[in-house]
Order: sequence, then structure tokens, then C-alpha cells
Amino acid sequence: MTAIQHRTPLAALLVAGVLTASLTACGGDDAGKASDTAGGASAKAAATAPASPAADPMADPAADKASAGQPFGAACAAVPKDGAGSFAGMAADPVATAASHNPLLSTLVSAVIKAGLVDTLNSAKDITVFAPTDDAFAKLPKKDLDAVLADKDKLTRILTYHVVPQRLSPSTLTGAHKTLETHEVTATGSAPDFTVNGAAKVLCGNVQTANATVYIVDTVLMPAS
Repeated sequence: MTAIQHRTPLAALLVAGVLTASLTACGGDDAGKASDTAGGASAKAAATAPASPAADPMADPAADKASAGQPFGAACAAVPKDGAGSFAGMAADPVATAASHNPLLSTLVSAVIKAGLVDTLNSAKDITVFAPTDDAFAKLPKKDLDAVLADKDKLTRILTYHVVPQRLSPSTLTGAHKTLETHEVTATGSAPDFTVNGAAKVLCGNVQTANATVYIVDTVLMPAS
């Protein structure tokens, strides 16, 4: 009995130790599961949280200018920064006079003078002018250009085909518009990429003069025969 009595407490201690270790291990597994669950919830919340707004790297400064009512387009860089030929200077003059100060439009101005349209354009109210550059006129074969410049009636038809009897902002430019010549011009696209009659690209748009909104284009527009 004495030997058994001495061994029984020891055995009880060993059993208690095994139970304690077992319970600790089970508790560790539960804690790990709880930690994993909490971590998964945090990751899910982070994944579903709305992204913070960021600047659009594809934003187009020309589009921003157009929406803000400012002149837009690559050719606008050729406009003088100050003086009568600047945007501010042209805004103070009627359209034919303003065009005479623009270095891109010397051929157009000569054509307007030959056609006797200076006073007509300068006295018109709230018009839109599609203004071909010198390079646009240079695309025409020289003999054809010379023939047009020598024919006042034909020249007048072509020039008045470039004029719409209302101001068109970038937001209202797209669509078909009746011209002073009576036939329509059709603008497609959106700011800052507009095309007129499927061929003429707007190089510098929304240029303001005292009585007109001007869109400088790279091609001469031709009315239907």
C-alpha cells in the first residue's frame, strides 16, 4: 500500500500535465483561427473600400481649355502672345480685321478682300467662321487657286460657305449647320478633336473676335456645285 500511495500523486500530476498541454494546444488553434478570421475580414474590407480619386494621367489640356471656353488646338501656339494679333487683340476687332492680324490667315484675308467681303463680315452679328490657313490654300493646285481668286462670284460662294450665321461654341459645334452660301457644313467629333465635312481638321478653335467665333482649319471647304 505504501508504494502505491507514493506513486498515485505522481501519476495524477502526469495526467494533469497532459490535460493542460492538450487544452493549451486546442486554445492555440482557436486563437490562430480567430486571428486568421480577423485578418481575412480586414483584407476583405480593404479590397471593397472605395478607391481614393486620383488625377487622370490621360487628361487632355486642350479639352480642358475647350470646356473652359478658351481657344484650343496645336496651331494656337502660332498666335502672337500680345498685340493686335493675340487672342485678346482679336477679341476687340471684328472678324475680317482680326484675321488680318493672324499670321496663319494671310491668303484668306487676301481672298476676302478680292471678293469684297470685308465690310460684310465685319458688320455681321454673331457668326462662326471656318478659317482655312495659308497651308490649306496651298493644298489646292496653283492654277485652280488662281482661277478661283480671279472669279469673284465663285470666290464669294466658297468664302461664304465658310460662314455660319450664328456663334457655335465647342459644345454646339458638332452637327450640320446652314452657311451663308446656303449649303450645310457638318462638324463631327468632340473637343478638342473636331473635323469639318469629314476632311478639314480644326487646328485652333474657339477663337473669339468682336462679332464671331473662329475655327482655324487645315483644308479649304468646297460647297456642292
